[in-house]
Amino acid sequence: MAAIPPVCDFGWQAVDAVLPGVDGKSHSIFGQAGPNGLVVAFICNHCPYVKAVISRIVRDANDLKAEGIGFVAINSNDADAYPDDSFDNMKLFARANGFTFPYLHDVSQAVARAYGAVCTPDFFGLNVELTLQYRGRLDASRRDAGPPGLRRDLFEAMKQVARTGDGPRDQIASIGCSIKWKEAA
Repeated sequence: MAAIPPVCDFGWQAVDAVLPGVDGKSHSIFGQAGPNGLVVAFICNHCPYVKAVISRIVRDANDLKAEGIGFVAINSNDADAYPDDSFDNMKLFARANGFTFPYLHDVSQAVARAYGAVCTPDFFGLNVELTLQYRGRLDASRRDAGPPGLRRDLFEAMKQVARTGDGPRDQIASIGCSIKWKEAA
């Protein structure tokens, strides 16, 4: 079922955590920040919305490095109920898609809850103070990748954040598969 996150809560202070990465190391979320900010992306392996744009996510993460913006991806889905999102499958997904950024596993789902993540993909664009300035879409793609040449909403917003510290006031929410929460015990 598709989910749409809320609009940007400008100035919300992001939360740090240390999570295991597919590279076999643990990574601090804030440790991935560049000198001009950070994108925290909640994604997963099986979501058709993510699969449709994963090459564009990787492209934008790489292009944002030149703007001084770091990038980290987090999978918070319940891997017991959705085995395609297991840690081993995360490793395969990252390798197959040429990830150049940490892909972290939020097993407890505490990070997704702290961020208020709703769907995959869900992007949190943070400025140098690590406060929220962008909570919008990658581009106009949905379950299928849009045509080449779409406006790069995340990339353009984060370029603005790198230059000014502030995100654009007009943002279009991302859409994707809902986070697969664990059943309450």
